[in-house]
Amino acid sequence: MFYTPETGHPLPWNPFKAIVAPRPIGWISTRDSNGLDNLAPYSFFNAIADDPPQVMFCSTSTKPDRDGTKDTVSQLRDTGVFCVNIATYALRDAMNASSAPLPAGTDEFAHAGLEKAACETIDCPRVAAAPANLECRMLQVIPLKGDSNFMVIGEVTGVHIADDALVEGRFDVTRVQTLSRLGYRDYARITEVFELKRPSR
Repeated sequence: MFYTPETGHPLPWNPFKAIVAPRPIGWISTRDSNGLDNLAPYSFFNAIADDPPQVMFCSTSTKPDRDGTKDTVSQLRDTGVFCVNIATYALRDAMNASSAPLPAGTDEFAHAGLEKAACETIDCPRVAAAPANLECRMLQVIPLKGDSNFMVIGEVTGVHIADDALVEGRFDVTRVQTLSRLGYRDYARITEVFELKRPSR
């Protein structure tokens, strides 16, 4: 089959996100200038550079109690900082609970039953149970084509890694079973990896 997004597809569900998969999950925490905390998962997320380390995530919808965006983008515009928390299979229910469209000002940490920990380089909470956290300072918020589509780019200023997530000096995604987002309501956990050596030419 072939379709153009402009004219639509004949399938019962949109296949786009299922085709572009798996996608890492950026579980983003923020704190506004009034000290209100927010936590939400974003599957349009990735690392985009490593020197200096930089990440991006995209917010693609809006809430009626925010001006054309959602809580995360609104809060980080206010303070310029956010934290990426690595979502795992053990934290799947809490991650999912934090995705609920709760009223602005609701603390998703409390809603999901998650303990907070302090960041070191930014004024923002992080998920204490996450095996890794990336503290970030916002570099840009870029409006994208379409309503309420924004790309956020941040520079990583601090990295937390749980001791039990390290195996022989490497962050072990199979030990922590990092989550990724697929299409529809589907998720996957990493339980197996393999190596490929890059050819010299």
